[in-house]
Amino acid sequence: MKITDDSQDRRFATTLARGLSVLRAFRPSDDGLGNAEISERTGLPKSTVSRLTFTLQSLGYLTHARRHDRYRPGPALLALGNVASASISFVELSGPIMQRVADETGTLALLSVRDRGRVLITKTWRPQGVSSIWLEVGHRLPFKGSSSGHAMLAALSEEGFAEAVADAQGHRGLDEENARAARRAAYTQLVTEGFVIADPAVYFAENIHAVSVPFQSRDLSEAVIFTCGAMPKDLSMERMQTEVGPRLQAAVRELERLMGQGPFLTRHDI
Repeated sequence: MKITDDSQDRRFATTLARGLSVLRAFRPSDDGLGNAEISERTGLPKSTVSRLTFTLQSLGYLTHARRHDRYRPGPALLALGNVASASISFVELSGPIMQRVADETGTLALLSVRDRGRVLITKTWRPQGVSSIWLEVGHRLPFKGSSSGHAMLAALSEEGFAEAVADAQGHRGLDEENARAARRAAYTQLVTEGFVIADPAVYFAENIHAVSVPFQSRDLSEAVIFTCGAMPKDLSMERMQTEVGPRLQAAVRELERLMGQGPFLTRHDI
């Protein structure tokens, strides 16, 4: 497997990459972050983090208006996120569809993308009047042991798969052999069932059951993953296979029709 390292390319802007890693360090549950915490999460020296946070705060990407020792995402970052969301056409179209799925199935519906060696939750739709699982926007799921991760491994190109495995760097014991096994199993499920359910015996969290379906937008170079999840007592294997999986698949097919696209099916050798 050939792995490329873009950081070795002379066109790679290291300072920009470090600044973006600071922004990526924030999570929705954070009550602000200090330079020491950002340094710990990014692996960057505290002196470097101090210069980057000062610059990002000066440009409006970070703010520390309430507590001057802790930074939070700023208005410029909010504006950037809204521009990105509005420019990717399927995001707005998927909202009513996925909210309907969440309400009808009583599950938490998720939209996830690949974020280097993890799967990043970018949107959630909570069922009305139902207590749902705790996953939030910004939470990162592992490739190994999550239905979202297995679906992503199946949907990636060979090059994207190689990058994902390299970026995961053995996270939760992921290596090329078991990643490829999960990829093959998930691909088989997509062909035969139309959705992916990771084996609960290898789930990364015992209190989550989930089913996933990939979606390839013309706006993006890689597939994204739609998922429905709930606690095992509310979402049994039988219910995932006979009710929620087919319902999620139908929702993604509806989105594809609205986008004027055919059904997604990976076409690479796995």
